[in-house]
Amino acid sequence: MLYSAGIRIASLANPKAKKWLDGRRNIFATINDKLPKTNHKLVWMHCASLGEFEQGRPLLEALKANNASLKIVLTFFSPSGYEVMKDYKGADHVFYLPMDNVFAAKKFIDAINPSLVLWVKYEYWFYYLQELKRRNIPVLLVSGIFRTSQPFFKWYGGIWKQMLQNFDHFFCAE
Repeated sequence: MLYSAGIRIASLANPKAKKWLDGRRNIFATINDKLPKTNHKLVWMHCASLGEFEQGRPLLEALKANNASLKIVLTFFSPSGYEVMKDYKGADHVFYLPMDNVFAAKKFIDAINPSLVLWVKYEYWFYYLQELKRRNIPVLLVSGIFRTSQPFFKWYGGIWKQMLQNFDHFFCAE
């Protein structure tokens, strides 16, 4: 909630913050309008931004090359990733990730109904991870990096450690 309030204030003077807000306006109506209900397997890849996407891209393209009927939903947190990749042909749909809260996590996962979730590098969203775990949907962290300076390794890192327990596998980078 604090981030959302802060971004609203920042959007008054910052074009990137305004794009962040505009991209999420009516996001669920957009998703439901563009994403038909299907019986195809769907993989959801989430990236914070463009750099993370480029790290996960080879995996996404290999999955699609090995299973042409596989549907891909790609989400971004940042406008810099979304704006560049919104027309990416390797994904069936590209969206902004709705804010992380109980309501949004349930609604988004209901809408896309993934059979596999790939998050790239530094993405840890508490409510999304909780909901995916509750539904037994496998979540893989791709190109993850863990450093001693991160909250996982601090005395106050309990909630961060709890989030890690929701991943099924970690593919780490050096």
